[in-house]
Amino acid sequence: MTTLASAGAVRGARWATWLAPARRPDLWVPVSAVLLALAVGLVLIAAAGVSLREAIAAFADGAWGSPYSIGASLNRAVALALVGLGFIVAHRANLTNVGGEGQIAAGGIASTTLCLYGGAASLPGPFAWIVPLLVAALAGGLWGSIAGFLKVRIGTNEVISTLLLSFIAVWALYGCVQSTNLLRQPMTNSATLPESLEIPDRTKVPPLIPDLDMPLHLGAIVCLVAAAVVALVLARSLFGLRLRAVGLNPPAARRAGMPIGATVMLAMFIAGAFAGLAGGFMLQGEQLALKARFPSGYGLDGLVVGLLARGTAKGVLASALLFGFLRSGGIAMELVAGVPSAIVLVIQGLVILLLAGSAWWLERLK
Repeated sequence: MTTLASAGAVRGARWATWLAPARRPDLWVPVSAVLLALAVGLVLIAAAGVSLREAIAAFADGAWGSPYSIGASLNRAVALALVGLGFIVAHRANLTNVGGEGQIAAGGIASTTLCLYGGAASLPGPFAWIVPLLVAALAGGLWGSIAGFLKVRIGTNEVISTLLLSFIAVWALYGCVQSTNLLRQPMTNSATLPESLEIPDRTKVPPLIPDLDMPLHLGAIVCLVAAAVVALVLARSLFGLRLRAVGLNPPAARRAGMPIGATVMLAMFIAGAFAGLAGGFMLQGEQLALKARFPSGYGLDGLVVGLLARGTAKGVLASALLFGFLRSGGIAMELVAGVPSAIVLVIQGLVILLLAGSAWWLERLK
């Protein structure tokens, strides 16, 4: 009897282990939300007269159908994750950085300038591509800290200031690639595109796996390390405690002797630096030339990634992976299967809305 009871207890423990994820709504509720959004998207695709089989095949092929597709999707996820990591750092201090688009643009401009005309290609070894990335992060951080300075000095809402600064940076980028006196490539004929020259090979970020036909670059490792550092800083450092105190109760933090202004400016600088670094990786690891549509919505998608992460670095990585593959699959559906771009955007919007709704429901459930 004892043996039978022990065997039953073991079997019960095994079933409990298998069923544990089903008992955790924080796992299955977001997954169900994404599946529901995709199901509604399939209905919209069918209503548009596009073959569902062709659309699904194009999505799968564009997102993970080959090593090249997987690498491109992961590269997109890296850029989104970096923007999201900066967002959660600022959000811990109750600051909302919606200026990722402009900070990416600032990082791209700085990185391009250094790679083409700043002598980065003549630097020894890996410094040829590392230094432009650091300069891109610095440019993004300085652009983000402008909003922090305005908030500390005159009380300007950072949502408004970062948004307006994004418009300035994006239009500055547009001006740079339109003028041959700035970053536009020499015009040999009327068909010359408004973009910069391609950056030198020595300034390009090396691939993570050189012998494989996969464009995934070393930014993936940098992103993972950055996520670990952010998680550690927010959870176990004095700076993380200051961010939380300033975000929850600024007057109490001021009475405790915490530097409110410096904390706010540093938080906005870090948020901008992560976005600027994303711009550097986008330029040196993927696009290789500065174009008018260089940010391409990464700032807004990174904002959504940060919002859906609920303040955690692992949440940022998970959301970035989801949106990186969605972005790649959506582009393939549009180009290969002929799915209207509006439907692709609607599907992405449905994913965002349902994930946000599931997060709200989980908070209510707790």
